[in-house]
Amino acid sequence: MTDNLVKETQGQIEEGIDRQGQMEQTAVSSENVEVSGHKQVEAAQNADVKGSTELSSSDALGSISEASSESSAEGQPSGEVDFGAMLMEYEQEQSAFSRGKIVSGKVVGFTEKAMMVDFGHKSEGIVDISEVIKPDGSFKLKEGDEIEVVIRHIDSSDNPPILSYLDVLRRRAWGEIIAAYKSKQPIRCNVVEKVKGGLKVEIKGVEAFLPASLVDSHPTDASKFVGQEIEVKVIKCNRKKNNIVVSRKAITDEIIKKQKDALFSQIGEGYVVEGTVKGVLDYGAFVDIGGVDGLLHVTEMAWEKIEHPSKLFNVGDKIQVKILSINRKKEKISLSYKQLLPDPWDIVPEKYPVGSVVKGKVISIVDYGAFIELEPGVEGLVHVSEMTWSKRPKHPKKMVSKGQEVEVKILEVDPSKRRLNFSIKSLIPNPWDSVDEKYPAGTIVKGVVRSLTNFGAFVEVEEGVDGFVHISEITWKKIKHPREALKKKQKVEAKVLKIDHQRKRLSLSIKALQPSAWDLFMQNHRPGDIVRGKISRFTNFGVFVQLAED
Repeated sequence: MTDNLVKETQGQIEEGIDRQGQMEQTAVSSENVEVSGHKQVEAAQNADVKGSTELSSSDALGSISEASSESSAEGQPSGEVDFGAMLMEYEQEQSAFSRGKIVSGKVVGFTEKAMMVDFGHKSEGIVDISEVIKPDGSFKLKEGDEIEVVIRHIDSSDNPPILSYLDVLRRRAWGEIIAAYKSKQPIRCNVVEKVKGGLKVEIKGVEAFLPASLVDSHPTDASKFVGQEIEVKVIKCNRKKNNIVVSRKAITDEIIKKQKDALFSQIGEGYVVEGTVKGVLDYGAFVDIGGVDGLLHVTEMAWEKIEHPSKLFNVGDKIQVKILSINRKKEKISLSYKQLLPDPWDIVPEKYPVGSVVKGKVISIVDYGAFIELEPGVEGLVHVSEMTWSKRPKHPKKMVSKGQEVEVKILEVDPSKRRLNFSIKSLIPNPWDSVDEKYPAGTIVKGVVRSLTNFGAFVEVEEGVDGFVHISEITWKKIKHPREALKKKQKVEAKVLKIDHQRKRLSLSIKALQPSAWDLFMQNHRPGDIVRGKISRFTNFGVFVQLAED
């Protein structure tokens, strides 16, 4: 009886092993899957019997009975293992580990080339080490960290599954990026480096481009954002082309607009506010007066002229300014600093009356004169005609130099136009006051030819005293134009014929200092001499004969 039971038990075990083999072959044909039922049968077959080294018939029956009872509980005939259910369970398990799926796992170790992750598969997966290593050589993760990964490659061989940590981040990031793009909501990113035309940024591992023109609402140095985390808006998004363009300016514009709206409702022209100098340019400075930049023009920085705004203000300076004008439509504000300072022109008429003689400094020279500063904010013009008594004055820069201290006489004070007119020549004796004494008729003078006209030549006798030589007084010869005998800048000697006080010039003669042709002829000939001549013309009363060339 006992022998029969043992034989029966052994037959059932062999039958189970045969079925397991069939299942293993089936599993191998469907990606070499291991069947957990094989382990159960193997455990029953190799059950350790306490206190005996031999398998008794009763122990074998007990093992078969347990297997039979488990099978019976699942609706299977007693004594049979449900390998079909086991296969189904395996296939369901493997369907969770298909390529492209996101799975959870735990970091279990690192090698030189990979990070190992236990994600519930029979084999640990590997992530390329480049995905988790920082520039300084340290790791972004550590052993024991719970993470999500994407299955890039998996098969039934003994090769470990290939996983990606960055792919998960990119997928999650792309989802957030697309959502932010559609909703027009801000999203945070890290500025990686400055590139041509802008900045390269990363949004949770996904690269994007921030154009330089969209970095800020005002011109700024984009490189200062490298290494920072900033908030941007996605303005262009194409996942297929992996193209993302973001804008920080879109956010700063909104902030500035809100600040402007709030500020404009609280301020008005004439208000005095405190601000911070944000930028200094050639024409002025931009001052932040509470989230809104106003322009402080260079002419409103001081009552006097300044060489450059940077001479007075630097970026970051805290200053008080007066609001001159507000253009709410164009959102522009004009500011003044000098309006908060004492105006020196308030006392100019009393301090600098007409006719007074004062000293000043030449601050600029122009073609029509020179500007003289009496004190900061108080300056006036010396017109070129008031710099010398000469009728042909030189260029102002040949008479004065920038920075030179000069003495001037005040000719005019106009507080409404904030204008002063000066004269330098008024402090110099007028040469015409003594011309009668110095150049009476008959005086021989020396001068320089300054200009030639069709009817004569102007000669400068001294600065402020000119003479005129008519064409008939240039030479005894007959000439059609003064340039036949004279040229500009030529030094000449002439005789004063008369003084023209009305025109303030001397009438001169050059030929009066030269012997005439008649005088020369008479010096060489006497009455009775026989001479040769050339008939020049006939008249009713006689014939004209030319005896000499002149």
